[in-house]
Parts: sequence; structure tokens; C-alpha cells
Amino acid sequence: MCVADFLRHNGGRATAAELVAATSKKAVASAVRRGEITRAARGLYVLPGAATDHTTALAYHGVLSHVSAARVWGLPLLVPPEKPHIILPAHRRPRPGPPAVLHWSHTTADERRTGVTSALRTVCDCARILPFGEALAVADAALARRLLLPDELVAAARTLRGPGCPNARRVAALADGRADSFLESMLRALLISAGVDGFEPQVLVSCGAFRARVDLGHRPARVALEAEAFEFHGSPNAFAADCRRYDELVTAGWLVLRFTYQQILGDPQWVVATVREAVRARTTGGVC
Repeated sequence: MCVADFLRHNGGRATAAELVAATSKKAVASAVRRGEITRAARGLYVLPGAATDHTTALAYHGVLSHVSAARVWGLPLLVPPEKPHIILPAHRRPRPGPPAVLHWSHTTADERRTGVTSALRTVCDCARILPFGEALAVADAALARRLLLPDELVAAARTLRGPGCPNARRVAALADGRADSFLESMLRALLISAGVDGFEPQVLVSCGAFRARVDLGHRPARVALEAEAFEFHGSPNAFAADCRRYDELVTAGWLVLRFTYQQILGDPQWVVATVREAVRARTTGGVC
């Protein structure tokens, strides 16, 4: 068996001792020179082209975690991590390796086998280090994809100790699997943090034969909020359908407010003030 084949059968990684025992010292050196295998760290070899984050985790003999694990699970992040986050066993001194954010904690046998923390652990870890809105978006997405259950998340957050626990428990209590997008979750978090209550994700509006879901709906005030990503209408027909949906929501008695990515993230105070005034006016009958 050649050196590269041994690595493939060994999950893409092997120590120098394992490679030499399976082939020979000369074969390993030749495979490195030909670029068939790559030295990830002292005494550790991987196949070329392996994912950078996974290669870094292998170099430390650790497990991808936090926001790096969120990327593996396909959970939304506002910005990708500059360096991979890796969990090492408690009290282990890190060996020299590529740039990384290192954490020390226990990991399960399954996490060590897959090289990434579980979905539940990942959501909790993200909630400990991310701002509330970003953490809520991660948790909402995990619930929406049924990677975990709400009760599991709440129970896990209760057991946490150390920095970031209050934020993690808050996220667990408010996460909602009905959320449909990262931006929608960020908008809902903004309103929660500002004390603007009453908005629910993906509210169904019905009026006769008309049916439509709005990103966030305040049923008593009949205020609908739409979190608009920066994208073009795909066609004139799509644009016409969007206008018709808006008109029918208004005809059904709903006030529709549409907020862009730039407004939600760049001008949150204006967004909150606009929503708060809209709810006040609709519930009291007052106008500016």
C-alpha cells in the first residue's frame, strides 16, 4: 500500500510512526517531496487539499468548535472566523501549530471521531462568545433545521458554567425554530433587546383567499416586518408578485415595514424607533 492510500484508509491523517510502520521512512519522505501528502504539524501528516480548519484541528489533535463548528454544521454567521476555533483536552499543553483560537474542555468520543463538536454543543458555545443577535441567529437556524430540540437547548444552557453563561441561557430561552433567515433573527433580536415586544416569526396573514407569511408579525397591532436581503427581483413577474403581496397585506389591514440588511445592522436605533412608533400608532390610533 502506498503512503497516500494508507492516509485515505486512515481517515486522511496519520502520525509519522504509523506511516513508517505501514510503509517505510523512505516512502514517507518521497511522498512528501512529490506532494502526495502534507506535513500538518510535527509528526502528523494529512492528504493535500484537506479543509484548512480541519487540518489545523488535526495539527493540534483537537476538535473544531464554536463558530468554526457552526460553519461545518452550515449555521449562519455574520462574519466567518479569522482563525479556526479548536477545543483541546483540559490541561493539555498545546503543541506548535498553525494560527488558531484554542479552548480547553472535555470532548466526547463521537466529537473526537468526527473532529467537530455536536450541534447542541456548538450552539451553546457560540452563544457564549457571540453577541446576542448573532448567537440567536445560530440557535434559530439549528432549531429550524431540527439539529436539536428547544428543550435540549434550554437544558444544556442551564448546565453551563463560566463566562458567557447568561447570554447562552437568554439565547436558549428565546430561540425560535420558526425563524426563516439570519437577517430575520437579527431583526427580532434587535427588537427584543430594545424591549419591543409582541413580534412573532413567520406569522400567517389570512384574508379571504389571500394567504401570506410575514417575517415578523405583531398580531394585535397588525404590523408586519420584512427583513430584506440585498438581492434583485429575479424577473418582472417576481417583482409584480412582490408588489401584489404587499398590496394585499395592506388591504388586509396590515402595516408593512421593510428593512434592509444595511439598516438592520448599520442603523439599529432608527429601525427600533420606527417599529416602536408604528406599533404605538396602530394600538392607540395616534399619528405623528
